[in-house]
Amino acid sequence: MGEDTESPKINHTFLRDYVTEADVISTVEFNQTGDLLATGDKGGRVVIFQREAEKGDSGEYNVYSTFQSHEPDFDYLKSLEIEEKINKIRWLPQQNAAHFLLSTNDKTIKLWKVSEREKRPEGYNLKDEEGRLKDISTITSLQVPVLKPTDLMVEVRPRRVFSNGHTYHVNSISVNSDGETYLSADDLRINMWHLGITDRSFNIVDIKPANMEDLTEVITAAEFHPHHCHLFVYSSSKGTLRLCDMRASALCDKHTKLFEEPEDPGSRSFFSEIISSVSDVKFSHSGRYLLTRDYLTAKVWDLNMDKGPVETYQVHEYLRSKLCSLYENDCIFDKFECVWNSSDSVIMTGAYNSFFRMFDRETGRGVMLEAWRENSKPRAVLRTRRVYTGGKRRRGDVGVDSLDFTKKILHMAWHPSENIIAIAATNNLYIFQDRVNTETQAQ
Repeated sequence: MGEDTESPKINHTFLRDYVTEADVISTVEFNQTGDLLATGDKGGRVVIFQREAEKGDSGEYNVYSTFQSHEPDFDYLKSLEIEEKINKIRWLPQQNAAHFLLSTNDKTIKLWKVSEREKRPEGYNLKDEEGRLKDISTITSLQVPVLKPTDLMVEVRPRRVFSNGHTYHVNSISVNSDGETYLSADDLRINMWHLGITDRSFNIVDIKPANMEDLTEVITAAEFHPHHCHLFVYSSSKGTLRLCDMRASALCDKHTKLFEEPEDPGSRSFFSEIISSVSDVKFSHSGRYLLTRDYLTAKVWDLNMDKGPVETYQVHEYLRSKLCSLYENDCIFDKFECVWNSSDSVIMTGAYNSFFRMFDRETGRGVMLEAWRENSKPRAVLRTRRVYTGGKRRRGDVGVDSLDFTKKILHMAWHPSENIIAIAATNNLYIFQDRVNTETQAQ
């Protein structure tokens, strides 16, 4: 048959770029070994990827399991819808063959058990092969059930549901180094939970004023110290960090240390408080430093020096002149995450136009890379990108006015021991590996 020239053409470019809101990735997290990588999306789903063992050090990850973690809910007392969006995922240290992870939406935290099953029992006395109960009168002999090999099955089951602990939206969860407790933070409170107790939690921080009209700041992120179970830090919308010690007081309203950068009065503007809000805070693996991200910069703080950051990295300073338009389209409120590499020598954070940045702490130099479908083919080498702000324009430079603010890199994770990174770009997950260092180590 000949081709019908009148038939409508399918716009494959539109289909490729069309993204449903539920498919947008909202969190990314490696487990402690780096063999598993979990992502959560706005549809309440969790997808777990497993690194292929037979692939050697290729860093290839394939889908291991997918499950629905949260469903849409409704708060009848406040007449508010509760989204199913997964805000955070945190893995628990592995104690046996099974894996455990915590996932949370705005209100409810769940503990999931991920396990494998390669054998199934057969030969029940009271059930037939289809699982139906037998007529007892027909049983004339007894047999011992046996385990027979079967295809690999990955089972994901909810083990605990931690609910009714937060009035406001949960923005952070962090597992304690003791392996028994974790904290969860919302805009005004931080609670500590025991992994085995679901009906109560302990409030360790409460910044809610008696009169809500007096509210001047909110909690934006919180994390436990990687080695000391009594220490944790939380950040605020005013750009401050508070280190708290639970040995001093059960209610940590009074911080042990306050980390704050003095503001330059000459540079203050209408947007100063908005862009100084800390969107993410991470302890270094050594526990000595803190990494924070605000709208325009990433900063490294020394726990022994609370007068100001020891390092400041300009992520996209070229946007300072665009703050007015970014305020109008709400992009100025985007919450970018930041991560350390395994040796704490490099930091990484996201930007717009599918760009993300890495900074070498020893040299202070930064590199801008792009997570984009066209240049992310297997084993393709990522090229550095540059935003043109003036002077001599190079080939491939992107002008500030040409940046696509809908393509934002907000969520990312770094492998705990290797130079493998996972970047979430809307509904796409990119996994990159530093092949040069890997090949050098193998020689």
